[in-house]
Amino acid sequence: MTVPVLSVRNLKVEFATRRATLKAIDGASFDIAKGEVLGVVGESGAGKSVTGLAVIGLIDPPGRIAGGEIYLSGTRIDNLPPEEMRRVRGKRIGMIFQDPLTSLNPLYRIGEQIVETIKTHTNLSDSAARKRAIDLLAEVGIPAPEKRIDAYPHEFSGGMRQRVVIALAICAEPELIIADEPTTALDVSVQAQIISLIKRLGRDHGTAVMLVTHDMGVIAETSDRVAVMYSGRIAEIGPVQDVVQNPLHPYAKGLMGAIPTLAGEDKRLVQIPGSMPRLSAIPPGCSFHPRCSFVFDRCKVERPEPIRHGTQAVACHLYDASAKESAA
Repeated sequence: MTVPVLSVRNLKVEFATRRATLKAIDGASFDIAKGEVLGVVGESGAGKSVTGLAVIGLIDPPGRIAGGEIYLSGTRIDNLPPEEMRRVRGKRIGMIFQDPLTSLNPLYRIGEQIVETIKTHTNLSDSAARKRAIDLLAEVGIPAPEKRIDAYPHEFSGGMRQRVVIALAICAEPELIIADEPTTALDVSVQAQIISLIKRLGRDHGTAVMLVTHDMGVIAETSDRVAVMYSGRIAEIGPVQDVVQNPLHPYAKGLMGAIPTLAGEDKRLVQIPGSMPRLSAIPPGCSFHPRCSFVFDRCKVERPEPIRHGTQAVACHLYDASAKESAA
């Protein structure tokens, strides 16, 4: 068995407030293999972005990793000193954030920013780093990169800025890329180009990608596997086709049922009643039980652990043989 590029084991992330300690992530576990794109999907507040930030060591106080382990290619990284983690971040883990303007310094030409990143993580000379920066801009689809390398961020459109951010993320040839809502602010045609670019990263470079989004269309188009998150836990994980076509968890069924199809069927879209619980009011047992139409007594008191079901793993008592007997 090859070692996964990213292995997250029973991750817990807490935020201490004056009133209580809030659990943002409560026991998430998953792996991402070399060249694989794992889509992480769920409503706002499910814990998708916090999981990504925990992996790259950017949880700011009062938040902290309260438990679990994170391994990058077999080496544990969640307990590294900040300076060592900073070297891992950028060289071995690249980041693509939702708003490219937060990743680019408006006062510097984009070429200067890419060259600086390349020189931080490699031993290339100034001229070699500049040539590599031009090659990277060409690879991510920036036209006339020899000219555009000396432009400022405000001279690029949103889609082109996101391409520059992707070039920044891959310039040190990282093993893993965390992409947090990389297509949200872009129009549909540009989204498709960014999606194909992310897919190509995995195929051509063998980069593992953790793609955080709430857009199931992006997940279905881009990912090899998908993890459905709810209230800081993974409700279901499996190959993207299986989860989209045959979701098991009641929450995943609701999410997939809310996707409109082009078939023109006049069925009403599924609506999940209620909303995601606040971190200060997560119910006992299965946190989805107040919104679930299949709920029974055990769901209200006992938290379900992931159960293998074919190619998928689902955290739901409905798939536990003893639970079915008690529900009968």
